Amino acid sequence: MKQNNVPWARTSPYDRYFDFIADSADRYSILLEVIDALKLNSTVISVAGNKHIFIFPPGQKSLRDGGIFPFKGQSPYMFCAHYDRVLGSPGANDNSIAVFHLLNAAYLLAKKKIGNWSIVFTDKEELSFGENLENQGSFTLAKKIKTWGLENAKIYNFDACGIGDVFIISTTTDRILKDAENPNTLKLKENIRQLRDYALETADSLRMEKVLLAPTPFSDDVGFLRAGFAAQTITILPAEEAKKYETFLRARPEFVDVIISGAIKESEERRHLPETWRNLNNASDTPSRLTPQFFEQFVKFVVELAK
Repeated sequence: MKQNNVPWARTSPYDRYFDFIADSADRYSILLEVIDALKLNSTVISVAGNKHIFIFPPGQKSLRDGGIFPFKGQSPYMFCAHYDRVLGSPGANDNSIAVFHLLNAAYLLAKKKIGNWSIVFTDKEELSFGENLENQGSFTLAKKIKTWGLENAKIYNFDACGIGDVFIISTTTDRILKDAENPNTLKLKENIRQLRDYALETADSLRMEKVLLAPTPFSDDVGFLRAGFAAQTITILPAEEAKKYETFLRARPEFVDVIISGAIKESEERRHLPETWRNLNNASDTPSRLTPQFFEQFVKFVVELAK
């Protein structure tokens, strides 16, 4: 797929999308260039060797301005998407397109003068062999932002949001927290429930009928969870794949345990994952699979969440 044959990639910010997924792309630098071109209010936070990029509403002082962290002691919406990718994969859907959707949403939110939000492009979501969740960028970032008074942030994590039109609201963390009953965990459960309910209400307000609650593979939500933060992951699937997955889960509800254990990466059970997810983290994650006719719906959803 060539960029000049792709209408959606001719408009800002998507006009840099194909640069971003190129084999030798410096994704961090390209992302900063796009943010600068859009005149967005941003700052870079380095934690444990990872570079996380924050975007704030216009007028909010960032740390580089010498101010305190924006929204300290408040409950802002924090929309996250990781910008790293697995070596050898174009990363077209995982997670480049969600990054560019959030850039578009940030531009619209700033233009509409909507406040009380931040967008975070996280580094180091993808783990290498032998690494654990405490090596994940979202874990070390969460530990840091807790010290900045953002423990009440409403975190929505977006991953693989470029193929299909069925919004999958992840329930994986439900299984992880299922048997825990200490006060901190009970609070986490309640916070996650509130995030999920609000996502469902937002989808309903936009008359989005294609929404499914289902377990999903790990993303930044689990790193946040390990650090004591509630976070709700949202991804997207084609309708046929979502329906097939939903039917399978009714017969095999324990399948979520295979996902949580991490065995899904090497297990024969991997064949039960939707095809879109099986094509992530490898050379098959190409832009030819994207469904641009649904891009606008995603951006509208994020903007509506921030309202």
